[in-house]
Amino acid sequence: MNKSVYFTLIIYVGNKDRVSCFSSYILLIELVVSFEMLINERNPQMKILAFFAHPDDETVFLGGTFAYLAAQGAKIHFICATRGEGGEMGDPPICTREELGPVREKELTCAVDSLGGKNLQFLGFRDPPVGPDGDLYPFTEDTDELVAGLRNLISSINPQIIISHGPGGEYGHPAHIQAHRGLMMALEKEPDHHPVVYSPSWLNRETSEFSPAPHFMVDTKPWFDIKIQAINCHRSQHDMFLRHGFARMGRPVTLPETFRTKEALSRIHPDIPGIPDDSLAELLTEISIPIQSSYYE
Repeated sequence: MNKSVYFTLIIYVGNKDRVSCFSSYILLIELVVSFEMLINERNPQMKILAFFAHPDDETVFLGGTFAYLAAQGAKIHFICATRGEGGEMGDPPICTREELGPVREKELTCAVDSLGGKNLQFLGFRDPPVGPDGDLYPFTEDTDELVAGLRNLISSINPQIIISHGPGGEYGHPAHIQAHRGLMMALEKEPDHHPVVYSPSWLNRETSEFSPAPHFMVDTKPWFDIKIQAINCHRSQHDMFLRHGFARMGRPVTLPETFRTKEALSRIHPDIPGIPDDSLAELLTEISIPIQSSYYE
């Protein structure tokens, strides 16, 4: 529950001079339980499968949105294709290359817990190291294994909503594109399951264009502290985050300055004209703002 709700309830009960401390405590518990029941009844069946290629993708792209959805009672099942074994180790390094996979698994476990996720599973693919010229790579040559793993998860979780990488891999990352294509192939082979699929809409700073075009831009400022809490979990990647922030802002930055409270999403499957009207769209509409050409306007 949002801490501001607890604060409001405590103030309300605490100011009742004629109520004993014990009665105040019981009333507070009843109000909290009633509020949580209301949230859960609002979206009793919403199950979301959140599938990403690497640890930190979930938080960087849509951490505020996931925190908001969890607060509304959605059950979010996080799936990660790799343990991020090929990523950065920090500067100075916090571990060896051999230790990075287990370290990032713990980091993602921490982040998912912060965001309110129901559980976390890994598909077990190995993330290849970045090339000497900064080249990025997909995480497997065995597409059939990827599709089979995703089919099993879709069948067992039976989500109404899937949130994953978009067709362009946000900024063209081959592993993100592979994750998207594998997911689409898995859905084609699961005709009895009909989840709605959303992806992050990533803004290219050079062109001021989104990929893919967003259906929603949402203001997640009330959940920004939770997003930063999840970002703090990804300690091995902090130096990279800060470098990117410096490149964008032209000065040293803090971690909170590196990230934004506005996030954008696109419904990518099934494709429909106009504004989506599914169950996720209903929740996103409540915190939506006009789509802007900059996250920082």
